[in-house]
Amino acid sequence: MLDILYQDQYLVAINKPSGLLVHRSMIDRHETAFAIQQTRDQIGQRVYPVHRLDKPTSGVLLFALNQSIAAQIAQQFSDKRVEKNYTAVVRGYTKASDCIDYALKEQHDKMTDAKAQKNKAAQVAVTDYRRQATVELPFAVGRYTTARYSLLNLSPKTGRKHQLRRHLKHIFHPIVGDTSHGDGKHNHFFRQQFGCHRLLLHADNLALTHPVSNQTLFINAPLLDDFQKIINQLFV
Repeated sequence: MLDILYQDQYLVAINKPSGLLVHRSMIDRHETAFAIQQTRDQIGQRVYPVHRLDKPTSGVLLFALNQSIAAQIAQQFSDKRVEKNYTAVVRGYTKASDCIDYALKEQHDKMTDAKAQKNKAAQVAVTDYRRQATVELPFAVGRYTTARYSLLNLSPKTGRKHQLRRHLKHIFHPIVGDTSHGDGKHNHFFRQQFGCHRLLLHADNLALTHPVSNQTLFINAPLLDDFQKIINQLFV
């Protein structure tokens, strides 16, 4: 059963586990479990996605319960009126805080984006972050005799595809467990040392305007057990 974080007659939000697709995709044709279908079956009514969350990312996933509400919420995301915060574990010691302002070229998949425009200019992409904690482990991973990691709070100000993963790679602090934009040596170390087989990125919360009441709606998603276990082992 999915953990339902919020539900009324207009919206429902779940705490999506890492590894669960939001919807069917040609890229993962072998997958048989999807957040849309599981949420629909659990609450007994159709749901409409209003934003993206990568398959390996866990955390807040919001659905509308009718098409009109879906359009209103999607517009809030498009207008950058939704506040989002994430937790991540990254390689190395980052600055205490910083703003990553680095435009990103749109990434296309050969199967699903075959007709997409290939020569679009890079799009503005901005991510703020704050470092919450650091740890140094007595293990040689790569060329150093010890392994350093930072626990970050990330706040994306734009919503580009894989923005957080690409931005952290850009500043040479890739997210642990990222098999597309990360560091294979550190991913392997976490699998061997901690039994961690997931991307250490979690969508902690969303803040938006409720489309009917016009009140601020804050939805929080606690870290799931697999992520919390890593935090407890490294930073507590």
